[in-house]
Amino acid sequence: MQAYSYLRPSAVRDSTAGRALALETSGGATPAGEAANPHFFSGFLAAPTAAATALLAVADVAAARYYRPNPSVRALLDPVVTADGDRLRFESFSGCCGVYARLDVLAPGLDGDDVGHGTTNVDVNLPLRRALAGLGGLDPLHLTLGPEELTVRTFDGEFVEKRVPLPERWLRGFAEAQVLAAGFGLRAEVPAAEAAAMLRALPPPTRRSDARTTRWVVPSGHTLRPTSRPAPGAVCLPGPERLLTLRTVLRHATTVRVYAPTAPAAADGTAAVAWEVGLPGMRLTLLLSPSAPRGFSGEGGVLHDLATGPAAADAERVGELLAWEPRIDVAELSGRAGLSADRVRAALTMLGTSGQIGYDLAEEAYFHRHLPYHLGAAETRNPRLRGARALVANGSVRLDGTLARVGTGDDAHVVRTDKTSGELSCTCFWWAKYRGGRGPCRHVLAVGMVRGTAAAAEATPNAARSKSARSETAR
Repeated sequence: MQAYSYLRPSAVRDSTAGRALALETSGGATPAGEAANPHFFSGFLAAPTAAATALLAVADVAAARYYRPNPSVRALLDPVVTADGDRLRFESFSGCCGVYARLDVLAPGLDGDDVGHGTTNVDVNLPLRRALAGLGGLDPLHLTLGPEELTVRTFDGEFVEKRVPLPERWLRGFAEAQVLAAGFGLRAEVPAAEAAAMLRALPPPTRRSDARTTRWVVPSGHTLRPTSRPAPGAVCLPGPERLLTLRTVLRHATTVRVYAPTAPAAADGTAAVAWEVGLPGMRLTLLLSPSAPRGFSGEGGVLHDLATGPAAADAERVGELLAWEPRIDVAELSGRAGLSADRVRAALTMLGTSGQIGYDLAEEAYFHRHLPYHLGAAETRNPRLRGARALVANGSVRLDGTLARVGTGDDAHVVRTDKTSGELSCTCFWWAKYRGGRGPCRHVLAVGMVRGTAAAAEATPNAARSKSARSETAR
């Protein structure tokens, strides 16, 4: 169980200066270390009604299950908030872990004191949700993120403690979502009115549809033309009912951008997609998994990087250089860490398994957050990686040119390397079912590990001989 402890409930309160949105924090990390209830910001929101609507959308995602919904069960997990010094990021996953939502309140959207640094959870309760839904008009809205005076304790009746199941799927979802988003490219940019019209044309969700449908849109100028089957240049909308959360936000939007993978889609045309809604001083991003039954937590996109030898050691070196940066420059980090760009990216993937890394599509850059998890648990959370390491340790991988045999007896499988693309395939059931669409199987991972070890062993004598030759020449 995860315990969230708040000094008082979050609420919208009336004050002499007008309305005040007080968001309470619980158990966060700051540059000064762990804090019970950190304070990150106090000031006004430049677009209060739009901000309230967008924050409610993030909370709605946290409270929803789009796959196999059960109206009697509401997760109500509290969103994660990160202060990056010049912005605030509110993040959540749906209960089925198939939808990721993030609200970035940028510097132009904030008018107040300096934004702090750190990561915590923020209380979004049912009374607050009702209050956010009722906000409107032109009155200013003052935002306080975290208690302003921690020394002043409230009455016992004000103290709030929530105990919820540990969101392990959220943690794995954070890791997979940033790897997936890093492979996206901008596919369309349309006015908010065009996006709203397209969403209105979607059929309403029903118990029978269960968010299982898949549709596509074809960008055409400044419009999105819907289609019921894949077509050249089309962008997949997997479980499009999951986008209906954006309908209330679009009335405040200036533009909508659609991102999709740059790599080819699956044979049936399905793929993940991200919708980014531009708001005054803010961005709201919704990332959908390739299909509603597929949560981000099982995508397996992190496994290749986790299987590389130096990733764990590199992650510790890179992690020491991070300090809640709103934009991580891989080239700069590569120079500071003394590692190649590829090794830095693999290290960022490793850090992502403990929730320390996210990816911003608009800025095409990683960002830093800090969650109370440890790097060492990456293998525990990825059984395929654990299985691959066991195969290697047992000597169950035998290389034979472009082929490799993994396992013994009836459990043996053949891993083949494509001579043109260099991609690996396997004869196991997992590979036959997903064709690499949900990451590599344990047999492919094991072969990659053995070949990586062999290549490193071959490179070491070559490097030693080269160094010896240079020394001999110098003499």
